[in-house]
Amino acid sequence: MPASTQELLKIDGSTGEGGGQIIRTALSLSMLTGTPIEITNIRAGRAKPGLMRQHLVCLQASQEVSNAAVTGAQLGSTTFRFVPNTIQSGDYTFDIGSAGSTSLVLQTLLPALLFTNTGLAAQPTVTIKGGTHNPLAPTTDFLTGAFVPALAKLGMHIDIELQQVGFAPIGGGSIKATITPFLRRANTLPFTLTERGELVNIALVASVLNLDYDICKRELASAQESLVESGIDQTLITTHSRKLQGIGEGNTCYAQVTHQFGKTSTQQHHQEMFTLLGEKRSSAENMGNRLAGLVKRYLFNTDALVDEYLTDQLLLPLALSGGGAFSSRMISGHTETQAWLIEQFLPVEIQFDVVNDDTTLVKVIA
Repeated sequence: MPASTQELLKIDGSTGEGGGQIIRTALSLSMLTGTPIEITNIRAGRAKPGLMRQHLVCLQASQEVSNAAVTGAQLGSTTFRFVPNTIQSGDYTFDIGSAGSTSLVLQTLLPALLFTNTGLAAQPTVTIKGGTHNPLAPTTDFLTGAFVPALAKLGMHIDIELQQVGFAPIGGGSIKATITPFLRRANTLPFTLTERGELVNIALVASVLNLDYDICKRELASAQESLVESGIDQTLITTHSRKLQGIGEGNTCYAQVTHQFGKTSTQQHHQEMFTLLGEKRSSAENMGNRLAGLVKRYLFNTDALVDEYLTDQLLLPLALSGGGAFSSRMISGHTETQAWLIEQFLPVEIQFDVVNDDTTLVKVIA
């Protein structure tokens, strides 16, 4: 349906969590459904209200991908109007111009480009320049190690290449995503991730950019020691350290926790990612202990399969692909706001059924 024939949807940007997520999800769903939107009170409760550079690039990139008519696209703007047109496949490049998160810009565009309906022969690409490892945003490692594998279970296939790493405050990083337009297949099994299954691997990875390589070794040794002391079988733990390429300097470490479930013929795996960014006042040993603490909280304090951040990011793909259910460790304010916003655009119902203090069953009914 042409956007001009649909009623304008007005969204209060201070609703719920009230951050940039409302902007990104609303843009994604506006493009997908052809719904014109007006967002007011953008980031009203933040220390610096209005559109920051990263949010502005999300808006500008969405405008280019969907040939939208836009007003209010300026830094600091607390209101904008977005009227999408036809989504166009193509090869896009966007430069945030700062260390703003490339991951969040990409996640704004992914739903629209997944549903371009141009056929499998046309694979749009998106190159985004800026920060690849940012506080309060999924790192590129998280996307490739947790988000992309989860989408693959839904039949959504994306390849993300880390071309150059970028840490705050300089940025200078670059990622390139190649997207296969989604083709819904009949008779597919419903998406269900409720049973944890068997723990088969904990991969610990530490990386440095233009810093002492010994930092990696100390982080990994500290994390591994803490996990083994907690009773985790050392043979399940692998370690790897990396020297990254880019400008500036930085340090990151992550743990990818893999569970296996299902019989041999239908064997599946689920990957959860826990990431940390190095801090000048935090030792490598402390970083390793903190990383191990995140893993132990997930393994020992809950029976849920999906952790907090992936929970937030699975709602929209599930709503678009026919629904499903999964067990979650935590329903955050981000997740509640995301559910509310999705229900403003799509004929779906999102339910959070509390199992116990540390496990909630999330149901997306489409």
